[in-house]
Amino acid sequence: MSHTRYAPARQRLQRSELAVPGSNPSMFEKAAASAVDYVFLDLEDAVAPADKEQARRNVIEGLRDIDWQGTGKTISVRINGIDTHYMYRDVVDVVEQAGSHLDTILIPKVGVPADVYMVDAMVTQIEEATGLEPGSIGIEALIETTLGMANVEAIATSSPRLEAMHFGVADYAASCRARTTNIGGLNPDYPGDQWHEALSRMLVACRAYGLRPIDGPFGDFNDPDGYLDGARRAAALGYEGKWAIHPSQIGLANEVFSPPAAEVDRARRILAALDEAAAEGRGAAQLDGRMIDAASARMAENVVAQAAAIEGGSAAIEDQATAAENG
Repeated sequence: MSHTRYAPARQRLQRSELAVPGSNPSMFEKAAASAVDYVFLDLEDAVAPADKEQARRNVIEGLRDIDWQGTGKTISVRINGIDTHYMYRDVVDVVEQAGSHLDTILIPKVGVPADVYMVDAMVTQIEEATGLEPGSIGIEALIETTLGMANVEAIATSSPRLEAMHFGVADYAASCRARTTNIGGLNPDYPGDQWHEALSRMLVACRAYGLRPIDGPFGDFNDPDGYLDGARRAAALGYEGKWAIHPSQIGLANEVFSPPAAEVDRARRILAALDEAAAEGRGAAQLDGRMIDAASARMAENVVAQAAAIEGGSAAIEDQATAAENG
């Protein structure tokens, strides 16, 4: 193990991530009541230019009026890109007026570390000016351009606020000028998965520097099998979750990114067997006819920790429901 290590960012359950247009506040309560882990209220691509200012007001009101954290959810806002004149007002108005209700800010089309630094500096100044707890608002970066992917390792170390990076396949495909048949889907002309290299590279950057890797959207919400295929590929690589652009995709994401009960049970048995071996002065053990060692323990610990996070999120939701019933 290297002497150079990066502490993991603040951990959040993020198996499923629902995009909700800021211009459609009627969807906010439904999102809060859903089984999704994470909601981002969108001020960027889902909002037409003529609706940007009203959407911003809707988002501020929605952050204030709904107890997102009480439902066990992470709540984020996707601001407009820093190359637009909407971005600075998104950050200033949302953080000044509703920052205490906000978990993270999602920055689209991050291309260089300075993009993250700019938002970090603005949020820091607003926290100081308004008395918000310093560092309480996290940042997440969307890697969805070739420039962003070319700089993904540097972006991963751009700010202590940075918690996660998301792979934005639609804009990434456009940036690559790739021929695609569906957002997040596979092109039958390509012999394999044309997104594998990008997903792998971003994953390595995240894991090296302690960030959460999140897969982006799958466009055809009438194709659950295609969504599941994409989610399983991402999960196999080590991703923690995937976007849902439609409520029907929430359950699919939660299913794929939750370790099966049998896998959790085996992970716990691995840890117990290695604890017993250590007590006897051995560094390795056998379980079900296979050798297990310290590397096995690290993999098992990941599974057990993920299961514990899911159980904790479920408990928070149940507690909120009980409190509501009791008035």
